[in-house]
Amino acid sequence: MRRRISDYGLYAACFVAIIATAGSLYFSEIARFEPCKLCWLQRIMMYPLVILLGIAAYENNRSIVKYALPFSVIGGCISLWHVLELNVPALAEFTPCTVGIPCIFDYLNWFGFITIPLLALIAFILITALLIIVRKAGDSE
Repeated sequence: MRRRISDYGLYAACFVAIIATAGSLYFSEIARFEPCKLCWLQRIMMYPLVILLGIAAYENNRSIVKYALPFSVIGGCISLWHVLELNVPALAEFTPCTVGIPCIFDYLNWFGFITIPLLALIAFILITALLIIVRKAGDSE
């Protein structure tokens, strides 16, 4: 299983980035959910991953991991902060959203806990895990 993930990890990470990007574009352009500042920061970290991982998967270039991993880790940290801000009321005081949509505004709440920032966090965690597996497989070869 680990071998298969290391062989196709770049494709899988690219697929996750494409789905996350398409989802964010759907929510803002079709569903008309205006993104807050933290959502924009998460997008800034996710959108380049589509291009970086797409080119890396096409060329089977595992060396791109060192460039893509910081995007996914930083984006994951921003998403984690956003999720915590939504779920821990005391953190809402430290919000960077002073103009426009507040970061604690919840457009989407599936099953009582699935929010847009949680979906982004899951995507960043998946991408980070896949990139770490790809990097470890490249180091062992």
